[in-house]
Amino acid sequence: MKVLHLDTNHDVLAEKLEQAGFDNHFDFTSSKENIMTAVDTYDGLIVRSRFPIDSQFLQAATNLKFIGRIGAGLENIDLNVAEELGIACYNAPEGNRNAVGEHALGMLLSLFNHLNRADKEVRSGQWRREENRGIELEGKTVGLIGYGNMGKAFAKKLSGFDCKVICYDIKPHLGDIYAGQVSLEELQKQADVLSLHIPQTPKTIKMVNASFIGAFKKSFYLINTARGKSVVTEDLVAALKTKKILGAGLDVLEYEKRSFESLFRNSETPTAFKELLEVDNVLLSPHVAGWTVESKFKLAEVIANKIIANHKLS
Repeated sequence: MKVLHLDTNHDVLAEKLEQAGFDNHFDFTSSKENIMTAVDTYDGLIVRSRFPIDSQFLQAATNLKFIGRIGAGLENIDLNVAEELGIACYNAPEGNRNAVGEHALGMLLSLFNHLNRADKEVRSGQWRREENRGIELEGKTVGLIGYGNMGKAFAKKLSGFDCKVICYDIKPHLGDIYAGQVSLEELQKQADVLSLHIPQTPKTIKMVNASFIGAFKKSFYLINTARGKSVVTEDLVAALKTKKILGAGLDVLEYEKRSFESLFRNSETPTAFKELLEVDNVLLSPHVAGWTVESKFKLAEVIANKIIANHKLS
């Protein structure tokens, strides 16, 4: 089987496929249009998020049997068309779930203890102890929306902090020893912290808006290591100003390009983002929660193993 790799990944992916008898080809620079002229000669495709694998692209890939995405989300692929054409699609949330769980925990502890602000102040010659008095995670209730690989990994990390962890998911019976499953209304009633672990779907885009935030009984902290478009930045900024949201750790932003490789869709900086940057209880990172040295290897290994297991060569 001929496999086309469209993005750079850990060498273990190509190595494992080659050892299993697959024929690896690489094209990291050609345009989508140029790749479409030859994509019908390939049996498999390895992607990250360089460009959308849409209906037009899939229709041109007449021999394609599988697509492996090095990451957790599959929103960059038209899954309905892929299913109609009999193209199997694989992702690898198992590969970076631990990294995401650790990053979310790091953001939460940093917000609770004002580490980002305090570091800047000390570097500028300020020694403000009382103003940087932190709060403890012990005794707090952390609410997770989405309890798949990422949510479960974060809940496991929280298990040693003597806090209560609850989760909401559209699928039933996902609760375990690390998190009790509740309704969304119950989560909004109890949570001191909200952490998002959801895919990007029509239902989750702009989910965290003014009315959603207002439904929480208590003021709360927000952690988002999932997808930026789930949070309406303008409404987040408004809630930060009123202290309905006490702080936010954002690894993803509403304004990211679809490729996740740069921030904005155009050259203008949105007003809401400018305001967000001026709030000192907001912690930002560039979509790297699942982006560790270890996860680069694990993501590639998981995809390779799934492809080899499901497409054995005779």
